[in-house]
Amino acid sequence: MPVRSDLVVDGQLDTVPLTGTFVDGDASTAADAVAVEHLSLLGARHRPGGPLRVDGVDVQTDWTDPTGRLLDEVTAQAALGLMAAHGRATGGPARLGVTYVSTVAGVVAAQGALAAILAGLRGQRPGSVRVSVAGAALLTVSQYLAAGSTRDTDDTGAVSGPGVPPPFTSLDGVAFEVETLDPEPWRHWWTALGATPGDVARGWRAFVLRYATAAAPIPPALHQITRRRPFRELCASAQEAGVAVQEVRGLTARRADADPDGRFAAPWRISAGAPAGALSDLPAGRLPLHGLRVVEAGRRIQGPLAGHVLRLLGAEVTRVEPAGGDPLRGMPPMVGDCSARFLALNRGKRIVEVDLRSASGRSTVRDLADQSDVFLHNWAPGKAAEFGLDSTDFTASNPGLVYAYASGWGGARGADAPPGTDFVAQAYTGLGEQLRPAGDPPAGSLMTLLDVLGGLVCAEGVLAALVARQRDRRGQRVDTSLLSAAGVLQGPLPTARPVWGQWDMPTPVADGHIMLAAGSDVTAAATVLGDTATLTAREAVSRLQAVGVRAVRVCPEPGELAGDPIATGLIEIDGCAFVRPPWRFTS
Repeated sequence: MPVRSDLVVDGQLDTVPLTGTFVDGDASTAADAVAVEHLSLLGARHRPGGPLRVDGVDVQTDWTDPTGRLLDEVTAQAALGLMAAHGRATGGPARLGVTYVSTVAGVVAAQGALAAILAGLRGQRPGSVRVSVAGAALLTVSQYLAAGSTRDTDDTGAVSGPGVPPPFTSLDGVAFEVETLDPEPWRHWWTALGATPGDVARGWRAFVLRYATAAAPIPPALHQITRRRPFRELCASAQEAGVAVQEVRGLTARRADADPDGRFAAPWRISAGAPAGALSDLPAGRLPLHGLRVVEAGRRIQGPLAGHVLRLLGAEVTRVEPAGGDPLRGMPPMVGDCSARFLALNRGKRIVEVDLRSASGRSTVRDLADQSDVFLHNWAPGKAAEFGLDSTDFTASNPGLVYAYASGWGGARGADAPPGTDFVAQAYTGLGEQLRPAGDPPAGSLMTLLDVLGGLVCAEGVLAALVARQRDRRGQRVDTSLLSAAGVLQGPLPTARPVWGQWDMPTPVADGHIMLAAGSDVTAAATVLGDTATLTAREAVSRLQAVGVRAVRVCPEPGELAGDPIATGLIEIDGCAFVRPPWRFTS
């Protein structure tokens, strides 16, 4: 008889997938702590003591890279391309002031544990799951890694030249982000503000490509225009043009969204649906999601990455694209006839092109979902209901469906909210104060931090829902958002911005930068290095190792990792570099 694991919350039936499951062991790293917290939020009971085991499965987060070198948060950011991507917009590698690698690795570890539990429920429980932290970190820069490692020299998608990235600043000192997905509102707004056509065009190109390139050299003249006008006037003119504006909030404002301890609600809402039969049995030797079918109607990064993770775990993923294919397929650099950046998240998926404005197109998607185990999308609010493709629309035709919606705001901000996109969400959540140290102006990252983490959190929710689906024999709905992903990264909120000394940031050397591990003996480092400008990165790291100080060379561009021993075994080359699954399941 199936195990029921439901909880009534606010009058709705919410699923607690891991009721009756035990998480044994101690969280020895920040990544382990995230994994334990998430599994506990999903209903597991934590019993401290010893190595981590989840439902009898050993779960290990491995902080060594393929060369055997031990990494920590900051050296992983440095060596695996995150500092390069985050700092690209400002001209050099920059440290992320949050524990991004640890958070991502913790979510990926929870995914591995949930996948192992699901495999057990399908008849093939593994004995252990090992998570490569370096592999998880590489997932976060996968599109930059792919683009930088292709042989295609026509990288017209790249943006370069003089300019200043967002946020913009008003006359009265308000920092703000803007968002529009269409060039016409952009042109209308800046023209009304008095910008020249050339600056408007150059600004649009930098603005629209910032998601792909992590750079946005906006012409300085556009920044000068906003500095001459009060924030209220800029908001009014933007609203008239159809451009959304989001003030860059600080941590004080963000704290109002948290509980008294500075923590946020669980990042997923999982709700039980109609009764259904069991999932298919899992053949021996197969990945945990083998035999399961997923339909993904995703845009940009958040939805496609969620589908990508499920495919890496063995699912067959069918991707729904508009008639003529996703326009991002044509963004250089190319691998064959497809964008390397696009392939980084969509390689290996079956493609079905449909026109969702037509009845036949919507019928095609419905038929696909009716024959699948999971349907996930990140459409704009209200679109699923408009298409007749909301979760309730499948209750009769596919009652066992796991339906996942990865949104921007998760319904938390109302109808007048700006588009729930990465950089707008960063501005709203106060991440700008956490990412950069005290003394620097608060600003978000042009690395798509929340799109990536949001996709990982969505996939995590889907895995939890599949566990509940198999245990309870009921369909499930999963709701996640960029806002909820930000809560995973931010909680508990700090009371102040980061304060870093000289050695807490990338240190320039003759041929680049090095990064010391957190907590290093900086006195010994300063003594042994002397004038770092006279040393190569290799020489500096070697000197530090000789006195017991761990350090790494800062990767200058993610694409260079394709030939670096630090990524050996974590990537594969097929026209460009693709990140391999970060989990290893053993019997």
